[in-house]
Amino acid sequence: MAQLTKIAKVIIALTTISAAIMELIDTSIVNVALTQMAGNLGCSIEDIAWVITSYAIANVIIIPMTGFLAAFFGRQRYYLSSIIVFTVASVMCGLSTSLWELVFWRFVQGLGGGGLLSTSQSILFDIFPGKQRGLAAALFGMGIVIGPTIGPTVGGLIIDSYSWPLIFFINVPFGIIASLLTYQYIDDGSMVPSKPPIDWYGIFFLTIGIGSLQYVLERGESEDWYDSRYIIWFTIIAVIGLIAFIWWELQQKHPVVNIRIMKDWNLTITTMLTFAVGFILFTSVFVFPLMLQRVLGYTAYETGLTLLPSTILSLFFMPFIGKRLQSGTDPKIFVIIGFSILMVYGVLMSRGDINATSGFFLIPLLVRGAGLAFLFVPLTQMAVQGLSPQDIPQGVAMNNMMRQLGGSFGIAIINNYIAHRVAIHRIDLISNIYEGGQLFTERYNAILQGIQSKVAVGANAQQQAYKVIDLMVMKQAFLLSYLDAFLYATLIIAIAFPLIFLIRRKKRSTEAMKMANLPVH
Repeated sequence: MAQLTKIAKVIIALTTISAAIMELIDTSIVNVALTQMAGNLGCSIEDIAWVITSYAIANVIIIPMTGFLAAFFGRQRYYLSSIIVFTVASVMCGLSTSLWELVFWRFVQGLGGGGLLSTSQSILFDIFPGKQRGLAAALFGMGIVIGPTIGPTVGGLIIDSYSWPLIFFINVPFGIIASLLTYQYIDDGSMVPSKPPIDWYGIFFLTIGIGSLQYVLERGESEDWYDSRYIIWFTIIAVIGLIAFIWWELQQKHPVVNIRIMKDWNLTITTMLTFAVGFILFTSVFVFPLMLQRVLGYTAYETGLTLLPSTILSLFFMPFIGKRLQSGTDPKIFVIIGFSILMVYGVLMSRGDINATSGFFLIPLLVRGAGLAFLFVPLTQMAVQGLSPQDIPQGVAMNNMMRQLGGSFGIAIINNYIAHRVAIHRIDLISNIYEGGQLFTERYNAILQGIQSKVAVGANAQQQAYKVIDLMVMKQAFLLSYLDAFLYATLIIAIAFPLIFLIRRKKRSTEAMKMANLPVH
């Protein structure tokens, strides 16, 4: 990349980080708008969930191909095209008047957005000299944490005050500015465009394999998993597609995804660790808002505000970690600390109860923010430290894909786990409630008197009191299930923890370190 002024570097940094945050926000911002969207478009909640599914499928398909696409078209051209596609698709999403029109444009938006994440990372690191790359990695890590966290906050604010199309239109000014700045300031850097033959079969097998897998993960719970013929068939297609993809790519001289790089021990182990981090990152953002809104009565906006302190703490820690890495600290140390902290977070969250306030959650959420801050940058560094320079972009893309898949697996597994635990807790709670018991009688009489004081005495007053008690039981059952989910996510982190000690520290050449966009010591 040509020599840049400090102002140009700042502009490029803000552009790439903002684009990455914009893409990540869109993975979660629509979650709080589903009810309003379903009512406006005249469809069910189950059908409107395709708005989330289509974006996730497109995202996870395109991410592993970003290294090839950037090399084939040139990084600037591919990045600019991704921003334009994302922005235009955002406009069309906001203008959609039917469910399937919206689903189609969300898929297109996901294709554009998926190209922003890894490419933004590559561009950001390329503009900084060797000693600054640890800090640059930390800046990008901030975007990874900020995006999924503030998505529900921004979405809740928009839905409470305006209407759902604005969650898409809000991308437009950012997209236009990012496009202009990309055209003016960003070039191909060290990535010279090449024209290898296009691996069409590889693209096809990747699309049907990873796309079908993502569909199963996203829709499995709502389709009753393997009681559904569609889930069975998509599972079969996913298995066949992924096996065919791996076999085909290993035969190709110019594969669309160079999976041979997975022979590198550090990359293989690190992608497993990144998968575990994606599991707890996305499931915590999924479970915590549900618990606050469904059980404790928070609005979407209030829920988002509760999550902000942990994000701010991550922003505080990441520059410090980046500087320590550039001074030569072994990244494995930070990963050990990060995983340990996340296990503490899960245990603390599991100790909540029905009377918990936002003050109770402050400490666990701050712990979570610190844990994630200790993981993102060091994991990226460990993933690529054994790769040759030309394999670095593919390694980064593979690591990002595993984070997304970890989140998808996490949400699917946790969703199913919660449904199972709700049934168990409900049975357990009901078994401890019996007529004639002192606590039940006191609670029943208090509820009955409350009903009778507000409405005319009727034959159904007793029935309404029983319904209120039943709702209280379900509320408690959901709360206990959500608390169990935090422990379950902690178990995944604990299982992955020993893998850290299998990472081998390797010395890299100066050229490879520069290509990896990592600090040169």
